[in-house]
Amino acid sequence: MSLKIKLAITCLLQYAVLGAYSTSLGRYLVNIGMGNKIGYFYAMMGIVSIVMPALIGIIGDRWIQAQRLLGICHLIAALMMFAIAYYGYINGANSSFAILFLLFSISVALYMPTISLDNSVTLNLLSDADIDTVKYFSVIRMFGTIGFIFAMWAVDLLGYQTSQMQFVTSGIIGVVLALFTYALPHCHTRKTKERQSLFQTLGLSAFKLFKQKQLAIFLIFSMLINVCLQTTNSFANPFFNSFATVLQFAGTFGVNHSNILMSFGQMSETLFMLLVPFMLRHLSIKKVMLISMLGWTIHFAMFAFGNPGDRMWMFVFAMILYGMAFDFFSIAGTLFVDEVADSSMRASSQGVFMIMTGGFGTMIGTLWAQVTVNSFTVQTKMADNLYTTGNWNTVWTIFAVYALFICIVFAAIFKPKKII
Repeated sequence: MSLKIKLAITCLLQYAVLGAYSTSLGRYLVNIGMGNKIGYFYAMMGIVSIVMPALIGIIGDRWIQAQRLLGICHLIAALMMFAIAYYGYINGANSSFAILFLLFSISVALYMPTISLDNSVTLNLLSDADIDTVKYFSVIRMFGTIGFIFAMWAVDLLGYQTSQMQFVTSGIIGVVLALFTYALPHCHTRKTKERQSLFQTLGLSAFKLFKQKQLAIFLIFSMLINVCLQTTNSFANPFFNSFATVLQFAGTFGVNHSNILMSFGQMSETLFMLLVPFMLRHLSIKKVMLISMLGWTIHFAMFAFGNPGDRMWMFVFAMILYGMAFDFFSIAGTLFVDEVADSSMRASSQGVFMIMTGGFGTMIGTLWAQVTVNSFTVQTKMADNLYTTGNWNTVWTIFAVYALFICIVFAAIFKPKKII
C-alpha cells in the first residue's frame, strides 16, 4: 500500500470519528432536555484545544513518534465515547449534565489535538518522501471530508441523531484508527543536546510566530472566522429540526434528515478542496480568506430567510457555501502556517493554528452563539419530543452581520507578502 493511500485512509478515519457526533450532538442534547446547554459542550472542544494541541504537538516533535501518539490519543478518546454512550443508555433524559459533560470533556481533550497532529504527520511523511505538500495535502485532506460525510450519513440513516448510539459509532471508528496508525511509517522525533529553557521545552517558542505582524493578524482573523464554522456545527441541526413544529414543514426532507442536509456542506468541501492549490497559486492568501468570509456572510443570510419547503434551495446553497468557506480558510491556513514556520516547529506551529481556530474560535463562537440562541428561542415540547423554537431569523441575521464586519476589517488591515 502506497504512502499516499495510507495517509488518505488515516485522514478519512480521523474525521469520521468527529463526523459521527459533531453535527448531531446538539440534536441529542435537545432530546434529553439539555438544549440550552449545547454551547457548553461545543465550547469545551475549544477550551481543550487551547492547551492540548500545542502540548501534544511538542510531544510529537520531541519525545514520541507522532504517528504512535496519534493512535494513543484516539484509543483513549474512543474509550471515553463508549463511556458516554453507556451512561446515556442507562440514564436517558435523567442524565446528569455534570457527568455527561465530564466524560465528553475527557474524550475531546484527547481527540482535538489529533487534528493538528494528523496534519503534522501527513506533512512530515510527505516531506520525508519528497512529495509536493501543496499539491497532495489538500487531496489527502479531501478523504477526511469523505469520512466525515460517511459518518454523518450513517448516523442519520440508522436513526442515531437523537440517541447515544452516535457515540458508539464514533468510538468504533476511533479504535480502528488507533490500530491503523501502526501501518504508518515512523515520524522522526527531533533530538537535541542543547540545553533548553522551560519556555522552549514546553514548545511555547512556537508563539514567536506572533512577532510577525501580518502573521499575527492572520491567526487572529482565523480565530474570528472559525466562530462562523462552530456556530453552524452547533446549532444548524436543532434549527432544521425546529421546523417539525410547523405543520407545513413537519414531514419535509430537511426536518427528517437534517444530518444529510448538513452533509451537503461536507460534499462541497470535497470539490472546493481540490481548488485550494489552484487558488493559492493564482490568488493571494488575503483574497482566498476574503472569499471565505463573504461565503460565511451569505451562508447565514440563506439560513435567516430559508425554509425546508419552497425555500429549501436556500438551505442547500447555504451548505454548499459552508464547504467553500471552510476550505478556503482551513486548508489554505494550514499550508500558510506550515510555510512560514521553521521546520523544527512544524507540529508546534500547527498546534498554535489549532489553538487560535479550534480553540479560542470554537470557545468564543459557541458560547456567544448559545447566548444569542437562548435570547431569541425557547424549548418547546410536542408529542413527547423537545424542540428549540423561536425567532431563528434574527439569530442568523446577527451572525451574517458579524461575518460581513470581520470581512471588511480584515480587508483593511491584512497586507501580507505572497508566500504560497
